[in-house]
Amino acid sequence: MPDTSQINTTVIECHVDVCSPENNAVELLATESGLSKQLIKQAMQKGAVWHSHGKQVNRLRRAKKALAVGDKVHLYYNDHILAEVPATAQMLFDQQQYSLWYKPYGLRCQPSKWSDHTTINRFVELNTQPPRNAYIIHRLDRAASGLIILGHTKKATAALAKLFQTRALDKYYQVIVHGQFPTTQVTINTDVDNKPALSHADLLEYNPQLNQSRVQVKIESGRKHQIRIHMNSIGFPVVGDRLHGNAAADAPDLKLCCCKFEFLCPITQQKMIFNLPQSLQPKF
Repeated sequence: MPDTSQINTTVIECHVDVCSPENNAVELLATESGLSKQLIKQAMQKGAVWHSHGKQVNRLRRAKKALAVGDKVHLYYNDHILAEVPATAQMLFDQQQYSLWYKPYGLRCQPSKWSDHTTINRFVELNTQPPRNAYIIHRLDRAASGLIILGHTKKATAALAKLFQTRALDKYYQVIVHGQFPTTQVTINTDVDNKPALSHADLLEYNPQLNQSRVQVKIESGRKHQIRIHMNSIGFPVVGDRLHGNAAADAPDLKLCCCKFEFLCPITQQKMIFNLPQSLQPKF
């Protein structure tokens, strides 16, 4: 039944048993939820419908997929989430088995049970010709922007993921921070979520009118919100950081951007350096 705790938002979660091989997921969910078949189909395309078959649970996108007795279909409907329009990503480097994209502010790397249509990998799957699979290898916060690597084969995805896991890939970010950053490199080793974390920060440019600095940060570990936590811990919060900094609700978007990757390509064994075009790098 609808959850009315969220004003002006319709939230419906339902789980239906398949009792006949003639059952159709759209009809079952429409009957159970009270939603129209058209809304169910739209939710299905955006990743809000799931199918349980034995121990397997997967998103269900095909309205006419055959169902077996004993299966279940699940609907996680939130009209506020489903109405979100994904920001537009931009392909920058195509290496065939993997590619590098510019992820703008607002595009997600992590789906939820409610949808996956605002994730970058789903955006890529729907907007590349010819279509190809897109697998997440690493993540950027929804509020962050910059380079992200997507795999297009399972082999390439696993090989590139191993580079991240073994720290065999160098990652460089740029942030705009409040204050005048030191001219010498600053190394920060404050734990993040009680786990060791290491960042190296170098001043690129200082804007005296705004009293803000553009800083390059190379991270040796990959903790959640590491750069934001580290910069705030030494008194230089990232501009636009409402969570770990001092940004107001009406502050500009988070000024944190992934700008450079260096690694030995596990497919070609060549040294690869990918730089984000300057036009997409953070600005004062």
